[in-house]
Amino acid sequence: MQVIEFASGTLRFLDAPPAQPPASGFVWIQLEREALADALPDLQAAALTLGGSPLLDLHLKDLENRVHPSYYDYTSVYDLLMFQRLATPAEVDAELAAAAAETSAHDDAASRRGAAVGRLRPLASFRRIRTRAMGFVVFDRLLVTVHPSGCPVGRSFLERYLADTLHTDGLTSAGARSRLPTSPADLMLRMLNTMVDSYLELRKQLSGEMTRWQQGLLRGEERRTDWSALMLARAELHQLQDLCEEQGDAVQEWLDTAREQPSPQMSPSERDALQVRANDVIEHIQRVVQQVRRMEQGAETAVQIHFSAQSHRMNGTMRTLTALTALFLPLNLITGVFGMNFASMPLLARSDGFWWTVGGMATLAVATGLVFWRMRYLARSGR
Repeated sequence: MQVIEFASGTLRFLDAPPAQPPASGFVWIQLEREALADALPDLQAAALTLGGSPLLDLHLKDLENRVHPSYYDYTSVYDLLMFQRLATPAEVDAELAAAAAETSAHDDAASRRGAAVGRLRPLASFRRIRTRAMGFVVFDRLLVTVHPSGCPVGRSFLERYLADTLHTDGLTSAGARSRLPTSPADLMLRMLNTMVDSYLELRKQLSGEMTRWQQGLLRGEERRTDWSALMLARAELHQLQDLCEEQGDAVQEWLDTAREQPSPQMSPSERDALQVRANDVIEHIQRVVQQVRRMEQGAETAVQIHFSAQSHRMNGTMRTLTALTALFLPLNLITGVFGMNFASMPLLARSDGFWWTVGGMATLAVATGLVFWRMRYLARSGR
């Protein structure tokens, strides 16, 4: 458990939660989910002392849940917000390695080969979409964050704030005070904004891969198209859309509650700043949802255009084959007639009968071919 106190434009690390909240500021307690059970007595004592109420048992179960969806709940004293953040590449690699370790030796080797090939396969980034649940308990003077082990969100904020305070050289300048959060809700919204920004970056990566896949599909590379990858990508897009909608609903519910029951310790300007920051987070989430919907529609449209192009090429091929068949039908008729076993037939007894027949067949073939070409029956079908 890590305890940080924000007061008078400064921050400091404490060995234990203070006996009372600072006069102007708040306390931030962050701890890993794996250590929540051991630190529960100290956490409940700090919540009662600094916040005025211990955490409910149901909310503690929510905080312990590793895969809890984005969710908002509240009491008369504190707010609870569960939020799904995007897993880091290191966390995804560790999860994939753990999943591979559970298989047999043969399956493990095959999965490693498949993973190595999967990095080169289209839409490979869709296979790496993983999330982690973070919990926020917001009091008036206390913020409790519960995150998985090795979570970089809280660490990055601490490093940023420490760098700001060291840069200002004194911890009392106006620049340092403006960069530090003014309330637990302010710090929570800043962390939420950072987590949503990672989804915006993921949106660019997924959109780029989807565009390259669509271009290859429209070029007629159906033999190299991995349709199982497309189905997996569509499923991941549906899950990502549901996840972002849950995030937006949770933040919107928190914002509605903050508007209906504003904290008496906040000034009107601080409440307005929180509402603006919360609206910004919601707007970012909506942008992700809209992009996911556009990618889903683009994938569906590309598949429909692909099969339409396939049908068009097939129709052109069948048209050419039909024209060629019609071209040789008269020639087959002539050869069939002269292949009859009659004793007396025209041109059979003449020495130049063969050449007259071949010339007539060639003339008929050329004339028929010109007619078909004029009617574009033999035109090249574009891909």
